[in-house]
Amino acid sequence: MTLHLERHGEIAVVTLDNPPVNALSRTMRAALADMADRLDGDAGIRAVVLAGAGRLFVGGADIAEFDGPPQEPHLPDLLARIEAARAPWIAAVHGMALGGGTEIALACRYRVAAPGSRFGLPEVNLGIIPGSGGTQRLPRLIGVEAAVPVVAEKRMLDATEALGSGLVDRIIDGPLVVGAVDFARDMLNHPLPPLARDRSVTDPGPAYWQAAEARIAKASKGQSAPPLALLALRHGVQHGFEAGLRQERETFLRLRAGDEAAALRYLFFAERAAPRPADLRGTPPRAVARVGVVGGGTMGVGIAAALRNAGLPVILSERDQPGLERGLTALRAVFDAAAQRGLISDEAASARMAGVRGVVGLEALADCDLVIEAVFEDLAVKQAVFKTLASLCGTDTILATNTSYIDPRQIFNGLRGPERCIGLHFFSPAQVMKLMEIIPLPETAPAVLATAFDLAANLGKVPVRAGICDGFIGNRILKHYRAEAEALLREGVPHAAIDAAMRGFGYAMGPFEMQDMAGLDIAFLHREAARLRGETVPETAGDILVRAGRKGQKTGGGWYDYPTGTRAPQPSDEVARLLAPLLGPARAMPAEQIVARLIAAMAAEGQRIIDEGIASTPQDVDLVEVHGYGFPRGKGGPMFLAARKTITGIPTRIPT
Repeated sequence: MTLHLERHGEIAVVTLDNPPVNALSRTMRAALADMADRLDGDAGIRAVVLAGAGRLFVGGADIAEFDGPPQEPHLPDLLARIEAARAPWIAAVHGMALGGGTEIALACRYRVAAPGSRFGLPEVNLGIIPGSGGTQRLPRLIGVEAAVPVVAEKRMLDATEALGSGLVDRIIDGPLVVGAVDFARDMLNHPLPPLARDRSVTDPGPAYWQAAEARIAKASKGQSAPPLALLALRHGVQHGFEAGLRQERETFLRLRAGDEAAALRYLFFAERAAPRPADLRGTPPRAVARVGVVGGGTMGVGIAAALRNAGLPVILSERDQPGLERGLTALRAVFDAAAQRGLISDEAASARMAGVRGVVGLEALADCDLVIEAVFEDLAVKQAVFKTLASLCGTDTILATNTSYIDPRQIFNGLRGPERCIGLHFFSPAQVMKLMEIIPLPETAPAVLATAFDLAANLGKVPVRAGICDGFIGNRILKHYRAEAEALLREGVPHAAIDAAMRGFGYAMGPFEMQDMAGLDIAFLHREAARLRGETVPETAGDILVRAGRKGQKTGGGWYDYPTGTRAPQPSDEVARLLAPLLGPARAMPAEQIVARLIAAMAAEGQRIIDEGIASTPQDVDLVEVHGYGFPRGKGGPMFLAARKTITGIPTRIPT
């Protein structure tokens, strides 16, 4: 960590140099406070330019410090010191100013920015709110209506928006520090503007606050921080800067010490580490410029869309022309829907579709750098695809199977060049879901494995390496989650009560609702295949429903009834009749106990997976559950909860 000082006549330039993101650590805060005192004591300095070294201005506070008590000098005190400086400070922002980076810029008298720079207060992503005046200074600079989305709704402002709103005083087109020094000299010839804290702010009225509260509560999905960020901002608008600052800081410290913030910090570090496994550092990935996707069904279309969203050209292969036309139509619908929702422009949708070449057969995939198979989950079908691909493609072509359960060693058995083969388990819809399970074979080359992680990063995915077993990490845990839910059902707990308990915990839907949405027949067919192999698989309630024609929403009935035209689950007398022989006397169970049972089952299986080496760390298990299976992000994951003993009934170390 270094703080550089240069003098340009009567202008001082202070540069923060704390790689990789110039975080405002305790050491950096202390150095800045000392620098402010030093420069105030130098009568020859009339203004101070504050800049950041490297690729951005300031990436925020040092999150690693959040697990301990706050340490002096506290950031609010440092910002008050900068704000009260004898010589005005000018923030020179390039890249990004995030969290504390935006807050320190707000405390400066002026702000200039390089083109393309961005400002944001993303603290709510970590279960906290801005804690150093962000909720108070920002609305006084740009108005309440512009500030609320930044403070409570994760909105970023680019340099042009920041200039138009009044957050930035000038965009510097040339060298930033040179332009900032010139700006400082110009500024000295004019009266200083009021400090941000001293500016007036207009209360937009009750109707605005009510609408904002409703919007933020809906979007935050039960997370505590976004509504509290709005509340702190509103308190300052209605009761003054100092009162708002006190409420902001009290809320920040309370949230910082809470379970939700701890869970989100845990996931932040896990997600940051996921794309860079230690054993692959120094192993360069292969270049991937041409990608083939085999299969134009739901999964193949989603994978093709994800690849095109990342700018990769795609060859989509199907076995016949009608199947290819259906796949291309579905892919076009994905891009058109994104354009209709305003996520991309119509031109971008057309360009993404133009980057897809549809072909019948596999011959056109011969020159691809990577081919991803996404055909039906049937071993013989997959083996046939790869037998043909191995004869067509060069030995440098990476061959990847998207399989949910099947052992990749069986899929690739007997192929020449097994070192180029790998499993890539995408999650549906593949263009949306962030998880990618990466399943190497024992023979997979390190460069191929590194390429898989590099591809995941390019697609915006969270990659997790999984060992080979039935269901890998995620589906193996899902099997035990569902089995425990069914055990509760057999004990007499209604499936609607189980679903309600898990929704209350934070899942978007409970285990039985989820089965209805995905289709009960998928797991049923997997169980049936195991039975055909001679494995002992007990009869489940799901088997009874599927054999009665109840496969979920797509057949109008699964665990629940779905009247025509609705996906809202309705109680089913038919389900009660079909399952009556299996179920014990109906009994009530507290929601907390239901949750504890199901999470304990997940954590127990997660620990077994770690013990067997299928997953490397508890963090890997939790990333799979959060990003692939809807585990509520603010809870961290089953392994996190087990370690913290947050839920009664889950031991610290799950026994195997």
